[in-house]
Amino acid sequence: MATAHKGAISFGLVHIPVSLYRTVREHDISFNQLCKKAKQRVHYKKYCGNCEKELKPEDIVKGYQYEKDKYVVMTNDELEAIKSDKDKTIHILQFCNIDEIDDIYFEKNYYAIPDTGSEKAYELLRYTMEQENKVAIAKTVLGTKETLLALCPRAQGIVIKTLFYADEITAVPKTFARPTVQAKETKIAAQLIKAMSAPYDPSDYSDEYQERLMEAIRHKIEGEAISAPKEQEPAGIADLMDALKQSVALQKKDSSQKRLKH
Repeated sequence: MATAHKGAISFGLVHIPVSLYRTVREHDISFNQLCKKAKQRVHYKKYCGNCEKELKPEDIVKGYQYEKDKYVVMTNDELEAIKSDKDKTIHILQFCNIDEIDDIYFEKNYYAIPDTGSEKAYELLRYTMEQENKVAIAKTVLGTKETLLALCPRAQGIVIKTLFYADEITAVPKTFARPTVQAKETKIAAQLIKAMSAPYDPSDYSDEYQERLMEAIRHKIEGEAISAPKEQEPAGIADLMDALKQSVALQKKDSSQKRLKH
């Protein structure tokens, strides 16, 4: 697996060299764009109107527009050159409880793996945060952006979560009514939640749509027609309490059938 970032965790005067690796991999089915008539790949060409020619990757540079139609060019080497070791360091700024960070601020996750020789300091930080039930808030430069981070201790190591800054979070786009709920409604809703509650196991779930999509592609390859899966239409229940009561009854019936199967 490719390294996403190399640097070091700075913990007071303690320096812990680490490498960051992505925690997820993409497995979505991708499609190419084809000409509707010829069924051939559509290609996008990067063209310079001034030079009147197609450009190759080596002909393209990064430019920042500081005035209309005026650019300053920054090469990849120059962008890297302005990064100091300090920029690449993951500076711990404070510690806090994980529940003090609203989930809306979380963006991406990385595994932080200690470099050879830094395992003891790494484990000391991980273990102590775990014992104190704390996460570390830190900063580092990823790409061309100074990124806010949360270092979270896990049994298998430290997972680093990138965080959005406060000014990147938008407000709720529109207001909506907040009707008062009745005690009897809350009671039946609680019964439904209890009936549907179970320990969360990520392996219980998979991308069922991707599986159906792959099956449909196989049918198309074999020249077979694709038909939409037949699903039972949800019953139109106008009354909220009736809908909740019937949902509880259905959930209990489903749970009983599952127990019989096992």
